[in-house]
Amino acid sequence: MVQSKILLVILPTMKLQHQILLSLGTNKGQKLENIEQCITLLHQEVGTIIQVSSLYESDSWGFESDSFYNCVVLMHTHLPAKKLLKRLLKVETNMGRIRDVSASYTARIIDIDILAYDDEVIALDDLQIPHSLLSERKFVLLPLQEIASNWMHPKDAISVADLLKKCPDIGKCDLISKLKSPLEKMDLSRYNYIAIEGNIGAGKTTLSTKIAEDFNAKTVLERFADNPFLPKFYKDQNRFAFPLEMSFLADRYQQISDDLAQFDLFKDFIVADYHIFKSLIFAKVTLAEDEFRLYKTLFDIIYKEMPKPDLYVYLYQNTDKLLQNIKRRGRSYEQEISATYLEKINNGYLDYIKTKKDLNVLVIDVSERDFVKYQSDYVFILDAIQQKL
Repeated sequence: MVQSKILLVILPTMKLQHQILLSLGTNKGQKLENIEQCITLLHQEVGTIIQVSSLYESDSWGFESDSFYNCVVLMHTHLPAKKLLKRLLKVETNMGRIRDVSASYTARIIDIDILAYDDEVIALDDLQIPHSLLSERKFVLLPLQEIASNWMHPKDAISVADLLKKCPDIGKCDLISKLKSPLEKMDLSRYNYIAIEGNIGAGKTTLSTKIAEDFNAKTVLERFADNPFLPKFYKDQNRFAFPLEMSFLADRYQQISDDLAQFDLFKDFIVADYHIFKSLIFAKVTLAEDEFRLYKTLFDIIYKEMPKPDLYVYLYQNTDKLLQNIKRRGRSYEQEISATYLEKINNGYLDYIKTKKDLNVLVIDVSERDFVKYQSDYVFILDAIQQKL
């Protein structure tokens, strides 16, 4: 049995993802449809589109052609800058753009430019961030100011408003319509309180933090510290299993009661990476039958007092995938976890979930999915949660 003392803490959202500002433009074909399709593809294949500016129409810049439709989007992604550029070029290609090898400007079905990547300054042959011409383009600065008015140029420390004042672009740039972000169609905050659970290595903390970042939610996350009963338990499991599990239960109860009390469960959107009944699952694996009966009696009393999540998500992963994840993240205290132990935990969760009529439960099989590496897998999970609304 591998556990360590859990202290439930309310943390500022850990920034697992990068914040990206992209400029989108088109002046060929059905321009509105091009922009909308691009936003959809970016959200499905590259990163989560958090905000979308209004749609602007501007004169062609640098050459004579039809007018452009432009917007700016704010994206969250795990991708490093060079990989992000490759994914964006792939989206352009999939939409039918054929890049001209010459340096001259041409009409295009879609153009995606990276304006900003966190607060980084990147100077490579094929990648300049912030975009080198950002300050000269009104069709970039106007939508940028709309969704990121506090953004400062990381190299020059100049605000968007001041960049606009100094912008030499005198061409037309008119607001023509509103655009919707994909997240506007997916209001997970109506749940108020979501608990995401899973076996060891299932990715529950990563998913909880990612959702919290994308939907501006409060987080309730586990943090590890020493449990004084653990050394004794490892020396004599039969003797110290019960006090060990009782100490876990007491800590979890106290911390989750105290920390959830800081929030308004009717107004705040809270995402937690565990629920109190994980204590019962682990105890069933660890304790002798008579000890577990006593433990469950105490647990049932505590459970009645705990706030229930509006949605309980269980991330199921098969044992082989769990072992791969555990090995990959390299925590020394987890490396001796056996396949048998993981299977018992998985079975314990699934069996117990079946009995909990008071929980709104969603089981998602992520055995063949990687919601960090593949944006489409993350969107699959969001869609599954949305469908439970």
